[in-house]
Amino acid sequence: MHVIITEFPRDLLMTGAIFGVAAFAWAGWAQERPPQHLSWRILLGALGLGGVALAAVTIPAVISNWAQPTAIVFGGPAFAWYVAVFWLEVASMIVLVIIASRRKRRDLVAPIILAIVGIHFIPLAWVFMQPIFILTGVVLTAVAVIAALVPDRSAARSFWCGLFGSGTLLIVGAACTAAGFGELG
Repeated sequence: MHVIITEFPRDLLMTGAIFGVAAFAWAGWAQERPPQHLSWRILLGALGLGGVALAAVTIPAVISNWAQPTAIVFGGPAFAWYVAVFWLEVASMIVLVIIASRRKRRDLVAPIILAIVGIHFIPLAWVFMQPIFILTGVVLTAVAVIAALVPDRSAARSFWCGLFGSGTLLIVGAACTAAGFGELG
């Protein structure tokens, strides 16, 4: 079984674009309170720049290949599932962040968001016909759970989410991008 299905190269390039932007955002959030040593900030900066580079390569390619087939046809069942998963994700984030904030556990906001993002990739694996989304979802969710459990004295929980979340998104986004470009020739 293949982990990346190349039937829809436009979707693979779009995954690279979205994951690049998301890697940039998570690397930025990780700057909230990383460990004291400067090397951590440099690493986070490199991850952020990697996300920007991935987005810079893929966004023009997505635009120029927009007419290519996609797993999501407007009005079709995959599109309906995509919209349902998206709004369920947004609603879950809002409710759980409000609950965490009211309980004075704002330190859990990043792990909550990352866990929901990770979990949402699992059903999207079927929507986009991309098994790699299951692996991505499991890894991101595991990172979120671990970040919620580790002591936050030396670094904010958002640091761990951002460090490993952005790294995961960059690796998967780059792999999907390479597969998409490979299929397009």
